[in-house]
Order: sequence, then C-alpha cells, then structure tokens
Amino acid sequence: MENDTTAPSIFSYNNLVHAVSGAVGSVVAITVFYPLDTVLDDHQRAKHTHEICADIVKDEGIEGLYRGWFPVVTALCTSNFVYFYTFNSLKMKLTQGRKSSPLTDLSLAFVSGVVNVLITTPLWVANTRLKLQGAKLHTKAYDKGTAERKYEGIWDCLQKIVKHEGLFSLWNGTAPSLILAANPAIHFMVYEALKRYFQRAYHATELSGFLYFIIGAIAKAAATVVTYPLQVIQSRLRAGYAKAEKTQSLLQNILYLVKNQGVGALYKGMEAKLLQTVLTAALMFVAYEKIAAFTFRLMGLQAPPPKH
Repeated sequence: MENDTTAPSIFSYNNLVHAVSGAVGSVVAITVFYPLDTVLDDHQRAKHTHEICADIVKDEGIEGLYRGWFPVVTALCTSNFVYFYTFNSLKMKLTQGRKSSPLTDLSLAFVSGVVNVLITTPLWVANTRLKLQGAKLHTKAYDKGTAERKYEGIWDCLQKIVKHEGLFSLWNGTAPSLILAANPAIHFMVYEALKRYFQRAYHATELSGFLYFIIGAIAKAAATVVTYPLQVIQSRLRAGYAKAEKTQSLLQNILYLVKNQGVGALYKGMEAKLLQTVLTAALMFVAYEKIAAFTFRLMGLQAPPPKH
C-alpha cells in the first residue's frame, strides 16, 4: 500500500491494481478459511471449534462447512475493493510522496473504513440474514415448522428487507460499524509499521510471503482483541435480534447485553473469531501483496519504494 506518485488523479492504474489485488486476495483467503466462519455462526457455542466442525460434516457433509459462501464472498470482495482503493487514493493524494507515519496510516485507514461502511453495509446486512437462515435450516434443534427459506439470494434479501422493514434497515448496525472502522485502521497501522520496519531491515521493497503472513497475523490479532465487543453488538444488530436494541445507543446496547447475558457475552465466540480473522487476514495480505507485485512487474511498472 505504497504511495502512487506516478499520476495526480485518484483514478489511476496503480490504485486499481491495489484495489483488485485486495479484492482477489480476500476471496482466496476467505475461501480457504471459510469453515471457521461457518463455525462462528453455528448454535453449538458450548463446544470447541474442532468439535463443531466435526458435527457439521457429520450432519451435512463437507458442503455444510461452506454454507452461505457466495454472499460472504460477494460482500467481502466488494468491501475490500472499496477499502483498498480508498486507502491508496487518500494516501497518494494527501502524502504526496512524503514519508508516511503510523498516525497517518491510522487516520487514512479509519476514513477509508468509514467510506467502506457507508457503501457496503447493506451487503453485510443481507449476508448476515442469509447465513443465519442457512444455519437455521440446517439445525436439527430448530422447529421444522418454521424453517422456511425467507430469502433466495442477496438481491431478494435486500428487496424484502426494504419492503418489510424499511430502507434504513439496510444500514442496521451502522453506528458500531463506523466505530469498528477502528478495527481495520489499527490493523493497517500496525501492518504498515511492521512492513516498513522489515523493508528497512532487509533493504527490500518486496518481502517474503512468510513475512507478510506473520505481519498480517500480528496486526489483525491486535485489532480484533481491541474491538471484539463492538463486533458482537454489530452482528446482533445486523441479524435483527432484540428489536429494542435498535433504538438504543451503542453503550446502551453493550449494557443491555451484559445485563441479560453477562459480561462473557461480549466475548462469545472469540476463540473461533480470532482463529478465523487472524488466519484469513494474514493469507489475504500475502495474496494481496504478491498479486499486486506480480501485476506491476507484468505490466512493466514498478511500485514506488517505501518512504522511511
């Protein structure tokens, strides 16, 4: 995610390469680690991750681990395209080739996260509803008499939410999502700082895939631990749980959940979430960096060297 100084416009080839590389990298990563994402949405919370995986395979087969894959990939691919394009565009325009700093990365990443949230939240709301529907339809304990397929896909889900709940329901969970822009902001800040450190240490612009993986994992772990309780509230709002929560502030939502389910509810599923997000983010950054570097070489271009 280096500065693009070869063109004055944000509509540059370099920014497009970064955006496409980020989007493709996210598809590769989520596909590899998607079973962990499925485990997060399973209702058997008392069991360990590997036990839930075994139960899903036993009841539904291997394909059960990939239920709801398409809407997740659609939302994630779009989200990462928007995020990487915005981040690199802002960095190009505002730093103008000057030395970047952790504070700069944090600020630009946060603004990019806000832009991303405002544009892609409807896709994530639809994705959450579709995944919950899939989980219910495949859960034996669920009342078969009510196990109806309400949504037939992303577009159908978006239409029905607007029809039955109103247009603004597509942005359920936006408030915590905007605050959660701090998650990728912290992630990018730590990632960029560590990447610059190793680039200086090895006197190289491009690092090894192993180093990218380690840097991406460390950065995502830090961001996830700090912001996890907000992610829990965000998921509940997107899913449409507890209608009373929709009219409450973020702090009221947190207190409401703690009052009714205990403090532990704010960290429910964190074991699997950490495993899933850290591994996915680490692989995503490896794919992103390598795809971008390969594309620049293929087209005879050279990404600008890091500013130390």
